[in-house]
Amino acid sequence: MPLAAVPPGREVIAVAIRAGRGLTLRLMEMGILPGTRMRVLKPPPGPVVIEVRGARLALGWGVAQKILVQVVA
Repeated sequence: MPLAAVPPGREVIAVAIRAGRGLTLRLMEMGILPGTRMRVLKPPPGPVVIEVRGARLALGWGVAQKILVQVVA
């Protein structure tokens, strides 16, 4: 499921990034790569706010749609 579809408070693991090379590299520099755990703090509308490795990041809806995740049980 895309990161943009995850409800607030849920913890997820990134499984794939469906983006071009530039955006993929930018996300990797931000600490988002397959296998990374993150928590959704605020879903759309507006930017998707997540917590990754102790840092809060805001991602646009289009970017969050390109990050495929699996919800942690």
